[in-house]
Amino acid sequence: MHTQTHPVAKAGIRPDKHTFLVGENPFESMMARFDEAAHHLNLEVGLRKVLRNPEKQIIVSIPVLMDNGEVEVFTGYRVLYNTARGPGKGGIRFDMQVTQDEVKALAAWMTWKCAVVNLPFGGAKGGVVCDPSKMSMAELERLTRRYTSGIIDTLGPDSDVPAPDVNTNERMMAWIMDTYSMHKRHTVTAVVTGKPVAMGGSLGRREATGRGCMIATREALKLKGMPIEGTRVVVQGFGNVGSISAELMAEQGMKILAVSDKDGGIYDPKGLDIKGVLAHVKEHKYLKSYTKADRVTNAELLELECDVLVPAALENVITEENAGRIRAKIICEGANGPTSADADSILNDAGILVIPDILANAGGVTVSYFEWVQDRGGYFWDEETVNTRLEKIMVSSFQEVASMAQRNNVSMRIAAYMVSIDRVATVHRLRGMYA
Repeated sequence: MHTQTHPVAKAGIRPDKHTFLVGENPFESMMARFDEAAHHLNLEVGLRKVLRNPEKQIIVSIPVLMDNGEVEVFTGYRVLYNTARGPGKGGIRFDMQVTQDEVKALAAWMTWKCAVVNLPFGGAKGGVVCDPSKMSMAELERLTRRYTSGIIDTLGPDSDVPAPDVNTNERMMAWIMDTYSMHKRHTVTAVVTGKPVAMGGSLGRREATGRGCMIATREALKLKGMPIEGTRVVVQGFGNVGSISAELMAEQGMKILAVSDKDGGIYDPKGLDIKGVLAHVKEHKYLKSYTKADRVTNAELLELECDVLVPAALENVITEENAGRIRAKIICEGANGPTSADADSILNDAGILVIPDILANAGGVTVSYFEWVQDRGGYFWDEETVNTRLEKIMVSSFQEVASMAQRNNVSMRIAAYMVSIDRVATVHRLRGMYA
């Protein structure tokens, strides 16, 4: 195992917001927003250096005995970006595209996301470079358990609490919890969230991110003085976040015009029958065989005329190339990093209200926090209590960010970063620097 604790970086501070470094690197894209927010906060140079660097980056080699008797070695990462406010919190993804820079950027996003909704967590993220679609369940279990043992020194309810992410699920979280518990010689349910309800998971967790998107969208419509009933919504991505967002928005009276998955989307200007679409996907898995609507590509879907656009699939789908053709009035970022830093100013100039990812999709980590609290207390809430408490946090957080945006004449994204960074920086000032 190689554990790398980064020293404070030299320079890297750009006080003039017009000179921020922006690139395709997800970490640099995220840091462009950080630097602009830090500029508006007049954040001390020393704290900027601290907050621009992850606390700890772990790289592990993961040997796995495959079903054919051969040994394969996979690479895994775990990054603890900042734990000043509490244990690291962040998912683990299994994907061939996982890189250290991506994991580092996502860990930083988790730091700001937890702070913007005022949870007592820091930010972390993990990933393993693999193709889970080509692995058996037994191979995935061996991979998950060996990865867990590789990073076990950082894990714990008080230090680092993982969760599911891309291509991981509650079953894998159960394996992580079991592996950790076997090493500790007693059951530790609070070491991970997103577990099955039967073993300490929380009711309402599966729907939480989509529910948070719906609540944030509803608050944005109120902010702009737009009616909820009949609001035209387009959703890119029909996985957990996109499908639940669409379903809950439809229940609020919004009209879902289009949805899509990796193979493209379906569109009906009169509004889709979302319950019918959900039933179709449950039976057929994909949207491509759905025949009761017109076909659109994912690129075309982003540019459809609508009131609300929900990019809930991949990173960097709205860029400087297509941002000028977006015809939504509100963008609710269900995915992490769906808008590149270069596209921000184009959307702002067009008067489009962007609910940034660290706020819009924070419903998931909020209910993960609820799960952690329930595990530690040994007392579990009903689903209505979970949803009521989630709504209270999402509404108050939205209002705090909107107020910050108005007071400082900045976008909702920069305001969300300002709220987050200010909270993390305040704790650093209070704790002081250990030397």
